Amino acid sequence: MGLFNLFNNQLSEVIEWKNQDPRLLWYKFPSERNEIKNSSKLILAPGQGCILVYEGKGESLLTEPGTYNLKTDNHPFFTTLARLRQNFESEHKLYIYFFRTAAIVNQSWGTGSPIKYIDPHYNLPVEIGLNGTFSYLIKEPVHFYKNIVANQNTVSTAVIQDILNNRIPQQITTQIAQKKLGYNEIDSQLALLSNDIKTAVEQDFKDLGLDITDFKILGTQFDANTQRRIGEIADLTTQNQAAQQAGLSYVELEKLRALRDAAKNEGGIAGVGAQLGVGMELGKQFDLQKDEIKGHIQQEGDFVEKLQKMQLLLRENIITQEEFDALKKQILNKI
Repeated sequence: MGLFNLFNNQLSEVIEWKNQDPRLLWYKFPSERNEIKNSSKLILAPGQGCILVYEGKGESLLTEPGTYNLKTDNHPFFTTLARLRQNFESEHKLYIYFFRTAAIVNQSWGTGSPIKYIDPHYNLPVEIGLNGTFSYLIKEPVHFYKNIVANQNTVSTAVIQDILNNRIPQQITTQIAQKKLGYNEIDSQLALLSNDIKTAVEQDFKDLGLDITDFKILGTQFDANTQRRIGEIADLTTQNQAAQQAGLSYVELEKLRALRDAAKNEGGIAGVGAQLGVGMELGKQFDLQKDEIKGHIQQEGDFVEKLQKMQLLLRENIITQEEFDALKKQILNKI
């Protein structure tokens, strides 16, 4: 080692976290031998904190911005000269770890695979993905150092995202099950779900030395099979409502449809007849039921309601356009 290098190695240092990367939570100050010389200056900028680990034991915690003078047992010149036989290395080691004290906000999270549960109302399997944002800060730096950092020189925000993403799916499943939410209720309950999930994961974060300050579910996405099942339910619900408007139950409307189709398809009469338990010719049975419905429509009642019933029957090809026009004319003549 030359005299000039010897001199440089023993000068006091200015220690600071320059050009702080916003993706980093934790940063170990680089020092070739981890020998911070006596009277070195440590500078903390706003939004930064620091943990000092000296001689392998004890942690000193600094959280207020400012300039600090460090007192160590490494004295310029004397240390290196005295440790000549130890390759100029001192046993007095000081490790300096910087960390963010400012909150880390609007971090993205998302379920890596769909969350599966059984809809409590329709008893159908549902697979749903969710995504959102969360914010947090390092609340207990010593805990964080012991539980997360270990011997790492840096810790990024991506590490915390992975931790949260691993804990979220089970919490979401639990909350949906406890609240007995149907697939069509989840979007209206996102604020409540967000708050309850935040409460559920708070202790996990505290155990790591973190404080989760905000958690939001921003979006949901059903998988293709679930969307198909939901579409089928929506169709059935719409048909049921339409049948009720016509003064029929959904079962009655389905029976009329079956009779209609069987009457048009001679090959299907035997099978459909057996299913419906019809003892007479299906065409006649269909006509009888249709005439019965037409008779109900002609009775006293609201014109708009009658028209709705007639339009449904026309749309389902249960009555013809001619029958619709005739019924409409009869009703209008009574007004």
